[in-house]
Amino acid sequence: MADAPQSRRANRSTTSTSPSRATHVVVHVALLVGAVVSLSPFAVMLTQSLMTLGETLTRTPWPATPQWSNYVQAWQDAEFGRYLRNSVIITSTTITGVLVTCTLAGYAFARIRFPGRDTLFALLLATLMIPGTVTFIPSFLLVRGDVIPWGSWLNTLPALTIPFISTAFIIFLFRQFFAQIPGELWDAARMDGAGHLRFLVTIVLPTSKPVLVTATLLTFVNAWNEFLWPLLVTTNPTWRPLAVGLANFVDEAGPRTHLLMAGSVITIVPVLLLYFFTQKQFTEGIATTGLKG
Repeated sequence: MADAPQSRRANRSTTSTSPSRATHVVVHVALLVGAVVSLSPFAVMLTQSLMTLGETLTRTPWPATPQWSNYVQAWQDAEFGRYLRNSVIITSTTITGVLVTCTLAGYAFARIRFPGRDTLFALLLATLMIPGTVTFIPSFLLVRGDVIPWGSWLNTLPALTIPFISTAFIIFLFRQFFAQIPGELWDAARMDGAGHLRFLVTIVLPTSKPVLVTATLLTFVNAWNEFLWPLLVTTNPTWRPLAVGLANFVDEAGPRTHLLMAGSVITIVPVLLLYFFTQKQFTEGIATTGLKG
């Protein structure tokens, strides 16, 4: 009879853990389905980039013989070398501008007390509610020189970078991260005669690798994939980035689906490589920026 209570407790324990196991199974199945759905377009793009034109027209799932020469032909036919150079310059300039301006703004909102700070920060967050496309027309008028008489910036590097060197979301990330820094560090630095700029450069930034990597990765993806704005402000291929060059190649390639897919792979590989090598810092930066308001 003494074994009966133990048996009932074991049954209750098994019953209580069963829903948890079932939940885990459902979650893993859902994640697996989501991964398959997300990766399927990339798999199709990669396989078709290695096919012949005839194989893409017959919807063959796998190439009989991988055609690595498709990448060379697409690179030469679409002048991807020029577009890649433009994208690297545009993206690097944008990242540099974002890190400088957003770091300073985020630090000011987090560590410096000044009249109207909270109101300005609330207004900054309110701009996140405005779709980016709404500001395209006024930004285009500024770049074209219709509002301020500084001359037209069309088909120039400033037109492709200056409108994006500061974003509200990146400022928010830096502000949240910098707000977690103990005030004792600032007190000690101030006793040593350090001002805000020296404190930021020598103490804050060396400990801010996760948020710096996160801001860099987010800015890289946005600048690298930007299509509509470069299409508006460039009328010749001098400063067109990869996204616009790939769109033009769609028209030029016609039915050459295999070359179009090869060009698409060339375009997305840098983004995938960057995320692969920085995903640990990226997830850490996203997680830590929400710990303190």
